[in-house]
Amino acid sequence: MSQLVRLQDIQATHRDLIGDDYYDPTGKTAYGVDEDKIGKIEGALVEDTTGRIRYLIVDAGGWFSSKEVLVPAGLARIVGDDVFFDSLTKAQVEAMEAYDHDYQYSYKEQYENDRKAFIADTVPVAERMEIQDHAYNAPNTLELLEERLTVNKDRIVAGLVKVGKHVVTEERNIDVNLEEEHAHIERTNVDRPTDRRIGDVDGNQTIEVELEAERARVNKETYVAEEVSVGKTTESRTETIVETIQREELDIDRDGNVVDREGNLFDRDNITAEDVRRARGM
Repeated sequence: MSQLVRLQDIQATHRDLIGDDYYDPTGKTAYGVDEDKIGKIEGALVEDTTGRIRYLIVDAGGWFSSKEVLVPAGLARIVGDDVFFDSLTKAQVEAMEAYDHDYQYSYKEQYENDRKAFIADTVPVAERMEIQDHAYNAPNTLELLEERLTVNKDRIVAGLVKVGKHVVTEERNIDVNLEEEHAHIERTNVDRPTDRRIGDVDGNQTIEVELEAERARVNKETYVAEEVSVGKTTESRTETIVETIQREELDIDRDGNVVDREGNLFDRDNITAEDVRRARGM
């Protein structure tokens, strides 16, 4: 009778059975019918004779305060980091026995328990279902990864503009028209008699004439000669960034055969775990 072993245990003790390319759903978010969040996947149970994942350990904390149950792996639909049980209802989970970490489960025993839980009297008639054998086949899922570039923009100080002023001294020449008076003496010969005598007091009479002239007086006045405004304009440019990225591509064995180290082929039908180990030279 085949036993069910926790995936985390078989990883440490029977890695030769499952190889290195197995699928581990632990930690993914679990959803039930109508995409109602159940909780998360706590692990998986693997059949010890084949290395196949038969059950997912589901923490139903979203529906119950604390309950872990075993859900047949074939009921799961895996999308990215989410696991969807499209037909799993709260009533069905309530009818299931809580998972016991210390109990040694057998495939056949749990197989029978499932058939009772999914048609239990506490499950509404519309939600009851007969579990088929394919419900225990884990979805064949291989995630292909690729890297994608994401570009963010940071604002940096690309330049600094300071505008100030200083005093410049220069000489300016200005032509000014100035006027000034000069004495002009005009003498005219006169021949007429007079009562005055030479030597009289008025004989030393003098005439004074003020001569005027214009003188330049320089004053300085301040005017606003120019106004300077400082602003910013934004220009767009395109910069090409070259970076190396990686992606995973799918390798397919068209015949679906296991090839040993000598190149011998093993048919995939009815293959056993012992055949796998032998083909891998283990």
